[in-house]
Amino acid sequence: MEAIYKRVLIKISGEALSGGKGTGFDFDFVSRVCQTVIDCVQSGVQVGIVIGGGNFWRGVKDGAGKVERVSADRMGMLATAMNCLAVADVFRKHGADARIMTAVDIQGVGERFDRDKSIEYLRRGSIVLFACGTGSPFFSTDTAAVLRAAEIGAEAILLAKNIDGVYSADPRKDPAAVKFDRISYAEVLARQLAVMDSTATSLAMDNAIPVAVFALAQPENIGRVLSGENIGTIVS
Repeated sequence: MEAIYKRVLIKISGEALSGGKGTGFDFDFVSRVCQTVIDCVQSGVQVGIVIGGGNFWRGVKDGAGKVERVSADRMGMLATAMNCLAVADVFRKHGADARIMTAVDIQGVGERFDRDKSIEYLRRGSIVLFACGTGSPFFSTDTAAVLRAAEIGAEAILLAKNIDGVYSADPRKDPAAVKFDRISYAEVLARQLAVMDSTATSLAMDNAIPVAVFALAQPENIGRVLSGENIGTIVS
């Protein structure tokens, strides 16, 4: 594979890891994702990963009005750490070197995030998983993904979702919804399209990091995006 990017940040939703079950893991699917990422690394691409926590906890939405926002967000950070632990082990079972770096100190889970060390691992060919979001409440894992991408100098963010691109409306509700091949950050914000939250989109725009949005249902799409194939939507 001839990749158009040499260093990327892949954002994977927690729900995607469940393989349609909604919670927990579908390890057959996780293994396919991991093998695809390993293939990309072996072709020379440096890969960092941020995983959401929605297969365990969706923040204040799951709090039933009983859990305060700060506590709910911290619970979400712990969910991302669990996902990183599981996915890192799957990478290792496939023979890859996977490192976990956390935004908060959790002994035994991973190293505390350090930009220079992260870049060093990437240059060595390690896959670096960034856990616990930004380490602060009120910020989503989308924002964490863009932040880490900016910090490590990623050339693009690969936003692997349950939908195959950016649409003018929710295609599950509106059959007239139109899929975009390319769209600007400004238009995403103006139309309030559900790509990433507005903080993440603004941060990507301010740092001129293109975002490739595509469906993870076929994990091979990761390699297709990296090779420059025109699937999904490019936000730039």
